[in-house]
Amino acid sequence: QVQLVESGGGLVQAGGSVRLSCGASGLAFTSRAMGWFRQVPGKERDFVAVINWSGGTTYYADSVKGRFTISRDNAKNTVFLQMNSLKPEDTAVYYCASGKGASSGPARYNYDYWGQGTQVTVSS
Repeated sequence: QVQLVESGGGLVQAGGSVRLSCGASGLAFTSRAMGWFRQVPGKERDFVAVINWSGGTTYYADSVKGRFTISRDNAKNTVFLQMNSLKPEDTAVYYCASGKGASSGPARYNYDYWGQGTQVTVSS
């Protein structure tokens, strides 16, 4: 049984930082890319960042480039999202997802397992 469990969300002031974690179990973590997405009520789930199986390649949405950093610890089956210089428009539920392959693109169809999400709220 595959499980992805996010943690680290909460309330933060604009300009602040938050670090999200996602622990994975029940899948070949070290063989898969891992991604982060976010969703606000009434809108589609949007791509945020992805990291390939080894951690050597990352890709970001333009809206977060230079502010967010995705990383992974394959020894602990965990992926992280460091979020700096947060803006109110970053407020959303953040989801981690496992890619179908060792490297995955930003489209949702490239991901097969999803966590339950963690809320990040940025106050102005």
